[in-house]
Amino acid sequence: MTATVDIVVPTIGRPSLEVLIESLFSQVGALPESVVVVDDRRNPSEPLSVVPPAGEARVPVKVVASGGRGPAAARNVGWRAGSADWVEFLDDDVVLPPGWLEALWGDLSVGEPDGPPAGGSQGRIRVPLPSDRRPTDWERNVAALESARWATADMAYRREVLEVLGGFDERFPRAFREDADLALRAKEVGVRLVVGERHVRHPVRPASRWVSVRLQRGNRDDALMGAIHGPGWRDRAEAPRGAIALHATTTASAAAALAFATSRCPRGTALGLAGWVAGTFAFAVHRMAPGPRDFTELGTMLTTSVLIPPVAVWHRVAGEVRWAGTRLARMRRLRVEGGMRSGGSAALEAVAGGPLVLRGPGGPSSLPSLAGHVETDLQRTDPEPLRSRERT
Repeated sequence: MTATVDIVVPTIGRPSLEVLIESLFSQVGALPESVVVVDDRRNPSEPLSVVPPAGEARVPVKVVASGGRGPAAARNVGWRAGSADWVEFLDDDVVLPPGWLEALWGDLSVGEPDGPPAGGSQGRIRVPLPSDRRPTDWERNVAALESARWATADMAYRREVLEVLGGFDERFPRAFREDADLALRAKEVGVRLVVGERHVRHPVRPASRWVSVRLQRGNRDDALMGAIHGPGWRDRAEAPRGAIALHATTTASAAAALAFATSRCPRGTALGLAGWVAGTFAFAVHRMAPGPRDFTELGTMLTTSVLIPPVAVWHRVAGEVRWAGTRLARMRRLRVEGGMRSGGSAALEAVAGGPLVLRGPGGPSSLPSLAGHVETDLQRTDPEPLRSRERT
């Protein structure tokens, strides 16, 4: 039996969507079952118009609304609107090169003779960078997608995997970590994820000089990942470490300098200022060294390197406070699991902060039998179930 695939594209109506749609409908080969475009604008003044190139509407195009709840919720609305065996997620700012669709079918048909079939397939991401100068900090940030694991810029999952896991965790309100969370939960229940041969181009879109400060909100999502998946989640997700430890030290030094200055202690003030200057300088140099040396970029790096540490720490602390209950719930489940294992009976395993899966002596259930063991969201003991949330 030939597998089928739905293509799901969450969007906030950026101009890049039109470019993606044009590149999608210029593909040749076997067609997807449907294309689902999810309008995730908060308060759209008019309906989203998705018009395939003239004469190319060979596949049904559905436009559904998700109410501006973020990409995780939008993708859930999208995959639930289809019925194909596979769901291919694309971001609205990628471009599909010729041959992408044929390569997708090839990736989804690859299997292992001695193991379970793949439950997820990631496409490769290529970010074009300028050839006549060094890339800026923002361009390097986008280029990091080339090495990102399980990024939903181009990621396909079997529908049964999404159904068993409940899809994306909608507690992630931004396009950050929601894809890594789903991949970790899938791998925890034995789903095999592979990297395919297909690739997409991800152009670097224009951004404000303050974009690096705005992106520090992702530290809240890092706090949620730690609460759900526990220590070591970065290693399992193959995610880079980041600089939160340096930011915390730099911010603490600045706070100490201010406190000592208030209490009229010159020596303490000087030490605190020295720590703050050293941390800020090291961070700025780390960001400036691989980039262009023009006045605009250097000015942006110096200014934002002063702002980023306290902003990052603020968001991380806010996230730790926000998700403290989730962390405690995970610890309770692990204690229950340990107790049942020590009793010699089948144990309840906390699967990446998600539904509880029955683990017997033979290990975790394989994917085809998971549906009978996974509890629904209403049965979760986590006080923060996978429900929709407005962005904060």
